[in-house]
Amino acid sequence: MATPTAATQWTADANEALSLSLVRAPEDKASLWAREVYEGFHPTFTYPIFGEEEKIYGYKDLSIDLKFASGSLAQYLNVRYSEKLPSSSTVDDIEGTLSKFIPPDYYTDEQKFQERVEHDALNFKPFGQKIYSYTRAATTLTKGKNVAIPQVLSPEDQETVDFEVYHVSSTWHTPGFREFHRRMQLFVLLYIEGGSYISETEDTWEFAVLYEKRKRRSSPDVATYHFVGYSTLYPFYCFPERVRLRISQFLILPPYQQDGHGSALYTAIYQHVLASPSIAELTVEDPAEAFEDLRDRNDLKMLIANDKFMREGFGPEAMSNNGGKVAHGRTKRGKGRTMRAGAGKMGPPAERAWLEKWRLELKIAGRQFNRLVEMLILKHMDPSDERAQRAYRLQVKERLYRFNYEILMQLDKQERQQKLEETFQGVVADYRRILGHVL
Repeated sequence: MATPTAATQWTADANEALSLSLVRAPEDKASLWAREVYEGFHPTFTYPIFGEEEKIYGYKDLSIDLKFASGSLAQYLNVRYSEKLPSSSTVDDIEGTLSKFIPPDYYTDEQKFQERVEHDALNFKPFGQKIYSYTRAATTLTKGKNVAIPQVLSPEDQETVDFEVYHVSSTWHTPGFREFHRRMQLFVLLYIEGGSYISETEDTWEFAVLYEKRKRRSSPDVATYHFVGYSTLYPFYCFPERVRLRISQFLILPPYQQDGHGSALYTAIYQHVLASPSIAELTVEDPAEAFEDLRDRNDLKMLIANDKFMREGFGPEAMSNNGGKVAHGRTKRGKGRTMRAGAGKMGPPAERAWLEKWRLELKIAGRQFNRLVEMLILKHMDPSDERAQRAYRLQVKERLYRFNYEILMQLDKQERQQKLEETFQGVVADYRRILGHVL
């Protein structure tokens, strides 16, 4: 039996051993700037493939290269190591294990894979219908959570990078998409905690897929597509004859993260929902904290940019500043005044019939819309207005009470009041954190 020290020598961290790359054709690589690196990144999770401990046993100096053609996602797999223990039940079969999670047509010959990359670079085109696009200047790409979706740039500029979102509705009936999805879905396991493959037996799945569209410096008339990320969408029946569209899975690959592409993909989905008469509202399935923040920031920006909503909500003097902070008139010293109770439909307390009218028009799920309204009231409420403060506290606590009713009913009255106050204070603190990223 191997000693603990010996076992450690033959054990590798699966997340570190597995290296992922989005491979471009040589002409496309030549069009990149130095800061753009799309090869050699690692997964966040590998436990769905290699087990809960995310360890691989039986190899020294283990390196697993899983490469994807940057557009079509055709795959190449290569396992390298300096030494391997004799095959046994304890030595992991790396290729055999990985092959259960990827299509069988992956390449093991790197030259043939490179030929496929070059072929697909010119021939691969996105599936479905384009629903959204935006542009970036390649030389000024800036990382950060609050990156705004840039203005439209000149398409004649060779250093302009286009990004396009495509919606696939007749999912499994779209020629070639089933095979594309089988190559794409591995990223769900590697980057979404608790993520799993969706069933191909369900025909109702929809997809929103984001691509980079890049012109070649050597041939500006040639543009190639490169995969950035995607979201799975599922429609549920909504009485009497519409559907609720639920965001199920949502991911942007690491090389594209912190550049505002997640916000762009979410915006594309939301605008698609607004433009579709058959969709009643957009919902989200068990959102992770990072996605919930992304959703909150973008929904808040959308509401703040809606002049009619803000004027009705905060009074006739409210005016939007290009999606920025809303001012409410001016004092003699020229400083903006904060809202006092009763200035508009927002109250507090907010007028429920008015809220529901706007919620239905904006197609936002009930709990999410209430949270957004609470954030906006908090931002614009006069801290010296005791009546407004009390009305706001009661409005938020009433919602929290209904939402947590079953848990609260298990406590006695004093504990219930204490728990509700603690929850309220935590919610307000989180609202201030979110607002700090938006306004």
